[in-house]
Amino acid sequence: MSERFWERLGVAVAVILVTLIVAKLVDRRISRRDLPADVVTRYRILRSVIVATIVFVGVLSALLVIPQIRAVAAGILASSAVLGIVIGFAAQRTLGNFIAGLMIAFTQPVRLGDEIEVGGGSGTVEEIGLTYTWLRMRDNDRLVIPNEKLASETIRNSTIRSRRSIAEVTVQLPLSADVREVVDALADDTSEVYVTRLGDRVTVAVRRWVDSDDAVEREESDLRLVVHERLRALGVFA
Repeated sequence: MSERFWERLGVAVAVILVTLIVAKLVDRRISRRDLPADVVTRYRILRSVIVATIVFVGVLSALLVIPQIRAVAAGILASSAVLGIVIGFAAQRTLGNFIAGLMIAFTQPVRLGDEIEVGGGSGTVEEIGLTYTWLRMRDNDRLVIPNEKLASETIRNSTIRSRRSIAEVTVQLPLSADVREVVDALADDTSEVYVTRLGDRVTVAVRRWVDSDDAVEREESDLRLVVHERLRALGVFA
């Protein structure tokens, strides 16, 4: 081989090394810690995409420095339609997993740390990669799920819950009370009213939905006042 070839090969190797260093520095620069679960999931996928793009462009640029490879690349580009069809069939699953990984990162059906059940298995989401998601099972085994399958399966997520909470108080009524009248009266000021127990006395549960856990105690206090006023008005309490 000519000396010119070795010079270009050296340039290509140098470009690849620089590319890997740049990718590492960019990854370190954009990395963050102590982020919320929904943010860190998107962030890790974004980091992976950026680093993979830098490496791909850098390696491709380095290889095109060598004339022999450039000639092969020109021939490939000349038959790009055939190549596209071949690659499309060969990489269909991989591309599907990659796109599904992006969808999972931004639609957030699962997040890092979530407890989920999917495909007959359950565990904690340990890592969401570009093509696969890893679950840590209860026996400490790992369940590796293709992102395409995860995006199309029905998932039970035990971690993501509504931020709304419920305030509840119960009241004991004598058997002589008109329970239906009491329930109808309380329903005007609350979200839900249920008769929860019949025995020596009648137990009625009164519930109201609130926007956050912090408001539950205050809402329960207000419910007690409302229930007391209603029962006094109905003559249940003297």
